[in-house]
Amino acid sequence: MNRKKIFLLNILLTLFFNASFAQQTSYKFDFGPGKTAKGYLNILPGTQYEEGKKYGFDFDSNVEGMNHAGKNALTTDGVKSEKPFYFSVAVSEGNYQVTVTLGDEKEPTLTTVKAESRRLMLENVKTRAGQFLTKTFIVNIKNRNITGGQVVSLKLRELTKLDWDDKLTLEFDGKTALAALEIKRVEDQITVFLAGNSTVVNQEDEPWASWGQMIPRFFKPGVAIANHAESGLTLGSFIGSKRLAKVLNVMKPGDYLFVEFGHNDQKDKGVNDGAYKSYTERLKTFIAEAKKKGGIPVIVTSTSRRSFDSTGKVQNTLGDFPNAARKVAKDENVALIDLNAMTAQLFNALGEEESKKALVHYPANSYPGQDKPLADNTHFNPYGAYEIAQCVILGIKDQKLGLMKFLVDDLPDFNPSKPDDPSVWKWPESPKSSLVKPDGN
Repeated sequence: MNRKKIFLLNILLTLFFNASFAQQTSYKFDFGPGKTAKGYLNILPGTQYEEGKKYGFDFDSNVEGMNHAGKNALTTDGVKSEKPFYFSVAVSEGNYQVTVTLGDEKEPTLTTVKAESRRLMLENVKTRAGQFLTKTFIVNIKNRNITGGQVVSLKLRELTKLDWDDKLTLEFDGKTALAALEIKRVEDQITVFLAGNSTVVNQEDEPWASWGQMIPRFFKPGVAIANHAESGLTLGSFIGSKRLAKVLNVMKPGDYLFVEFGHNDQKDKGVNDGAYKSYTERLKTFIAEAKKKGGIPVIVTSTSRRSFDSTGKVQNTLGDFPNAARKVAKDENVALIDLNAMTAQLFNALGEEESKKALVHYPANSYPGQDKPLADNTHFNPYGAYEIAQCVILGIKDQKLGLMKFLVDDLPDFNPSKPDDPSVWKWPESPKSSLVKPDGN
């Protein structure tokens, strides 16, 4: 073989190996100081995610190693903690199947798993001493890039959000014992894209929360939730910041687009603005563009604000916007999830005082640096966001959407007129909190 051919061969081999490394789409991790299972990467308690590394514990997480007798290399060791801890893996954009093996030979465990910006993936997974459970869920990873060199215009607060970085981050809460973790990119998922405002977005900090970050908990593998909502947005600013272009850029036939706007659109006061003008026309644009991609649009009416009249019943503060959304869905023959009506039912069932427990109403000193009470009648806390996510699931069932077949087997019975008891419902809080109110009202 002559020098030219050898040179070309070396170039091709270099390109091949570099591409293979850059495109790594699956990982298998065996946690703990014991024997490492074949085909797995060993993760010790001190394995930290840092510059130049592709994986490791993140954000100063502290875990304790476990090592037990036994033949199964995956379950004879692991890591555990009774405080929240994070594990991150560098990945590219796409949907990822995540499989966790949880359990401890000596003690019972109780684990909640969140992904990225506090998306609820697994809720209160219990194991007995000596019992190990394997659970699988789907995490969507997105980036700002759009074909043709465009990028999504992010708000300043989004620049540091886990939802927009270049890694997949898992948060383990409760009394967790983690034995193994597998991450694999998958191409066969139905992706449900969420377009909306602060009532939909993945809120990164306690005590704020929205239904979009709770809804992944209710789906089995087969469905990925891609939340592109952001606080303060209208239909127009969602388009203007190229978020709709981003969704359409990655949407494939059979994917869904859930659209919930209204709170901020209500404040637009231009000559062509209003429920039956720009709001209606833009909703129709979302529907038409999704259909061009072979997607399935779903209109979601805006959540009610916590506003009670003199008779103690929730009053409409959104003007004609809910009715305009209902009319568009009917005229365009697309599915409608009437979240506005269901959240009014929910608040009425809780009552004027108890409904505060579904929103960000907290006395002073509930969170670090909070010297004044928090009282917000628009933005939800984790309990409220969880209840509203169940309203959305109820809407999916009522509309008989194809997504129904991917709902989890342990789906709770839910009726917005009979909500979960807020004094019983529990949420393991994440370490980060903020007193800054999300944009929009």
